Amino acid sequence: MKPRCCRPHALPIHDIHEECGIFGVFNHPEAANLTYLGLYALQHRGQEGAGICSSDGKDLHCEKAIGLVADIFSEKRLKRLPGSIAIGHNRYSTAGGGGLKNVQPFMANYALGSIALAHNGNLINALEVKATLEADGAIFHSSSDSEVLLHLIARSRHENPYERIIEALNGLRGAYSLLFLRETELIIARDPFGVRPLAIGTVDGAYVVASETCAFDLIGAEYIRDVEPGELVIIDHNGLRSIKALQSTRKAHCVFEFIYFSRPDSYIFNHSGVNTVRKRLGRQLALESNIDADIIVPVPDSGVPAAIGFSEQAMIPFDFGLIRNHYIGRTFIEPKQSIRHFGVKIKLNAVRDLLQGKRVVVVDDSIVRGTTSKKIVKMIREIGGAKEVHMRICSPPTVGPCFYGIDTPTRYELIASSHLTEEIRKYITADTLAYMSIDGLKKVIPNPEDFCTACFDNQYPIEFPGKHNEQMELTFA
Repeated sequence: MKPRCCRPHALPIHDIHEECGIFGVFNHPEAANLTYLGLYALQHRGQEGAGICSSDGKDLHCEKAIGLVADIFSEKRLKRLPGSIAIGHNRYSTAGGGGLKNVQPFMANYALGSIALAHNGNLINALEVKATLEADGAIFHSSSDSEVLLHLIARSRHENPYERIIEALNGLRGAYSLLFLRETELIIARDPFGVRPLAIGTVDGAYVVASETCAFDLIGAEYIRDVEPGELVIIDHNGLRSIKALQSTRKAHCVFEFIYFSRPDSYIFNHSGVNTVRKRLGRQLALESNIDADIIVPVPDSGVPAAIGFSEQAMIPFDFGLIRNHYIGRTFIEPKQSIRHFGVKIKLNAVRDLLQGKRVVVVDDSIVRGTTSKKIVKMIREIGGAKEVHMRICSPPTVGPCFYGIDTPTRYELIASSHLTEEIRKYITADTLAYMSIDGLKKVIPNPEDFCTACFDNQYPIEFPGKHNEQMELTFA
């Protein structure tokens, strides 16, 4: 996996970036407007671009652009999306790079009519399948792995659209939560491992589906259930039907959804509360690595619940010693005169009144390259005036890249893959550094055997194709 050159609109503090968010509506007179609101609630999952496709019962209509949801979808633009069925997508590129051509949903015409697709995840054998299709004459309009799926559906000889989708999915491996829009129906699919979250709800007699339940809260929808791993759900005017499309041998939910990606107010993976899990992570971290200190400070925003849990367990006061600037655009003008650690300062600043002369415990969700942590520690010392800075990480060391839909650096760039904890501590200049143990993580995560922890232990649950295995060997070298 190559490091990405593009960066999301909001300039996140961390080196691991969001994957994508999807949202769908069936049988609501304001389907496009609800989808817009759903994508707005899922903006944290991708800020590069967004799109919505709707159906008026006869034709599909699509609007998409680069940028944030609120900037793309004006009232005028939403009026160009008629109908009672719609799907939407927030993009952060994990395969294929950036650009408008890769913004979803993708729409195509084929033998059975029109179809649109929104995909959250990453298909690990997409390059091999694409090469085969191109050798057979296929022409691709994007560099996204998701377009491969549409080609496989179009080339299938089945007369039934659901059988075409199932056949296509059987030819692909990886992580996928999928929404398909046809003229009169919404089709939902999830990979056999259930890597990414996907939930179904209802509002005003209509069905809705979303990557996270926080999108349901915004529109007043009620959660029904998760889409099961390997399940194909068909929603049309006859109601909701379920097909067990793919054999699921085990679950492999992404553990980083709890640690960092999902919003704290969401319920994911069969209705487990993200905020509750993160507070428990903080409590467990305090049990494993408490230290005499004066104040617990989170790295906002994902570190906040864990820091509260750490504070409660350690009985050390919690406060916001780091303030985050939430209003940063895609670019900003750096001063001609060099300012030390300017990149972090534009996103965070230390509160001197809280930190001066204090022994500070900084709680964060992860350390990736280590460069951001180093700048945060120095900021707390130099601007905050802290006496001591102790870094606590509420996840185990990140030693392996993700191939299932999260934009992570290569193994070579992951500091914990080649350095011991004490070496990392010296690099980030903290007085002490402690990570959550893998055993401690598994005590906190509900049904830990159902989760993928490959980024912490290199045990990848989904088998890679031959060429990709060679790429992995290079990545891990």
